[in-house]
Amino acid sequence: MIKLKNTVLIHSSSIFYHFMSFSPNTSCFRYRAFIFMLTFLLYASFHLSRKPISIVKGELHKDCEASSEGEPKVSSLSRQSGHLLPPPGTDNETHCGWAPFDKDNYQQLLGALDYSFLCAYAVGMYLSGIIGERLPIRYYLTFGMLASGAFTALFGLGYFYSIHSFGFYVVAQAINGLVQTTGWPSVVTCLGNWFGKGRRGLIMGLWNSHTSVGNILGSLIAGCWVSTCWGLSFVVPGAIVAAMGLVCFLFLIEHPKDLRFSSSWPVHPKGYENCTNRFRLQKQISGQEKNKPGGVIEFSLCLLFAKLVSYTFLFWLPLYITSVDHLDAKKAGELSTLFDVGGIFGGVLAGVVSDRLEKRASTCGLMLLLAAPTLYVFSAISKMGLEATVVMLLLSGALVSGPYALITTAVSADLGTHRSLKGSSHALATVTAIIDGTGSVGAALGPLLAGLISPSGWNNVFYMLMFADACALLCLTRLINRELSCTGPATGDQALSKEH
Repeated sequence: MIKLKNTVLIHSSSIFYHFMSFSPNTSCFRYRAFIFMLTFLLYASFHLSRKPISIVKGELHKDCEASSEGEPKVSSLSRQSGHLLPPPGTDNETHCGWAPFDKDNYQQLLGALDYSFLCAYAVGMYLSGIIGERLPIRYYLTFGMLASGAFTALFGLGYFYSIHSFGFYVVAQAINGLVQTTGWPSVVTCLGNWFGKGRRGLIMGLWNSHTSVGNILGSLIAGCWVSTCWGLSFVVPGAIVAAMGLVCFLFLIEHPKDLRFSSSWPVHPKGYENCTNRFRLQKQISGQEKNKPGGVIEFSLCLLFAKLVSYTFLFWLPLYITSVDHLDAKKAGELSTLFDVGGIFGGVLAGVVSDRLEKRASTCGLMLLLAAPTLYVFSAISKMGLEATVVMLLLSGALVSGPYALITTAVSADLGTHRSLKGSSHALATVTAIIDGTGSVGAALGPLLAGLISPSGWNNVFYMLMFADACALLCLTRLINRELSCTGPATGDQALSKEH
């Protein structure tokens, strides 16, 4: 197996070496650019496959009401949208949607789908960092992408085979969430192997826009078939993820030292530790680091609430737009991409500002402070028309996604290279898994709470999101106070973001 791995790596690297071997510096830059783009596209494809469920929700349950005779009839909104009664014989699929989501408890059922995916993702993330650091990144990530593509497509096959079992869709979502945990620790570790620490906030802010790019592409691709054949809204993204898994297997280079000509590039001597050292590393992170200025606990809890807000928008925004602006599922999905467009600018802005100030926690705190009132304004004026909705989607996307992007990238990298970890190459993957795993608990709770609260009114959902933003801000108060007590750029042990 090791011989096969080395053979493929040498073959892949030799292809690119032919085009990139002008000088050591030029070659290094081009390889870094290639790894930057490849990992960007790999993880964007993961998010591309997560988006269809939010687009298809408006099709799984359409706006309808029951008649006094017990037979469904088309509501006024359905008539305006051109939805007609289904042809005779379609006893499982009605104009109210796709069974079993055509019942009055559809919001709870749709929320359970989100929860099954995100709960499995949260549990799996804690194990993913431990498993991933013991396996070659390329193999581990390839397996995850192929499996994710298969289970994303499996959900869509329920349409073609007329599957109306709620358990089928829950299991497909849960296993998909579990295998997708292979992605984040792998791509962050790979990127960390290739890039240094200079201007980390800007570089990772740009790179983290893959989340928004994947969401946008997923919305547009799923929207192409949502009103005609929603099964393809899952099958096509699943095929894309699987195809990117093959690209990962053929071309991903985990570390500069895997190249035949990498002797001129510096390689850290402490590249690998034995199992005893790995165990010591995990104890350092989970135990000793709690009382050190790294802030793993504070940022993990902050990310929990930040992801709660972000993933509620990810899974429920199209349905909210459908309900408020009375648009069909396709148009609502297209309009929801503006939230992700705002997220791109928010992530880059957070990275630039935190690099300039060298105050990661303060940057996150400022954006969280502005996000809460922005969400209130969004809920108040989004009912006034499309123009107001467009503006608030962009602004809310920037303020909600900025702290989330900064914590999962630059902050995780800062903590993973803390000097108390003594240069361990496995620290970044483990810290990333701890922080993102804790954040994923919030990601699981958000859509579930939205499904439970939304029947009482969308305003209550926004109150829940504002409360979560306030909790995220409170989690960072100690770190913000320490940063603001410093005069000028943070230095030494006082700085969370200090480069070691």
